[in-house]
Amino acid sequence: MKEIPMPKFHEGLLNEEWYKVEFEQQIKRAAGNPWINAYAKLGMKEGIFSDMAGALGKIHDVVVEAAKPNLIGRQIIDTRTTTEALERFVKAKTSAAYVGAEGGNVRISGERYETVDIQTNIIIKDSVEWTREFAEDARWNVMNRQLEELGRSVAELETAKIIALYEGIAAADLAGNAEIAGGAAVLSWSKVVEMWDAVEGENFEADTMFMHPKQVSQLFTATEFINSQYIPSAGARLSRGEIGQALTMNVLKSSKCTNGKVHAVSKYPAGVLLIRRDITTDPWEDPRAGKFGIVAHERIGYGILRSKAVARGTNFKTTF
Repeated sequence: MKEIPMPKFHEGLLNEEWYKVEFEQQIKRAAGNPWINAYAKLGMKEGIFSDMAGALGKIHDVVVEAAKPNLIGRQIIDTRTTTEALERFVKAKTSAAYVGAEGGNVRISGERYETVDIQTNIIIKDSVEWTREFAEDARWNVMNRQLEELGRSVAELETAKIIALYEGIAAADLAGNAEIAGGAAVLSWSKVVEMWDAVEGENFEADTMFMHPKQVSQLFTATEFINSQYIPSAGARLSRGEIGQALTMNVLKSSKCTNGKVHAVSKYPAGVLLIRRDITTDPWEDPRAGKFGIVAHERIGYGILRSKAVARGTNFKTTF
């Protein structure tokens, strides 16, 4: 199985030249940032790190650690790293065979292609903003909690955008040329099979299903789903949104999904998420306004490549 690219911790990034150069600049800028100075002072007092470089590395790691459990979007789409501002994806159009007469003319059409361009021009960021006085009076757990919130918010927005990408596919462009009606009923095993079948009917392999937690609650009442789980309860990583498997699909949940909608996808042909700059952190300051802090940011791009690799069930019951 292809490994999903995830943001790296500080030690891993130090092997990359661009990060080493940027990190050296961060150390210089940090000297005039009261927020980072207060964080470093508290961390050194607790023996967590010994200098400003250690403080900056810890800041990055806290943000990344908090982000990782919320990057559900990377598990439902083909995710790749890139150094390009734009990547062009080429896909062959389906060809059609024909019945010909013996010795008749040969119809030559050749391979036909269409392209999809995806730009990595989407910047997702969030920042913590404190005054000099508040930074001076803050405690370690308060500052760390603020950093964790940065990681969570950036990761959740990324996930929300990937889910919105799938939800934005027109019904006529989905597998089977239509949405699968839920009939205002709870999500049943038969509907799970119907969505799986729609993707398989387009000659794609359905490998991922994602839904709102309310539909997960409904699915947990389906005997067929319960009996299909051959792993102990500890094997379902609910904190990462993974709730098990159904047929050939990994099943995931996210509150960013629309309540009442469920998607089944073959994620590698369906779409792509390009990561040009993964989650990183930088100090910032606005001395004239008396405000200082840390910003977490990433640069990405995404797009749908083959919408027929996506099936959608809609109008399921929105209560348990």
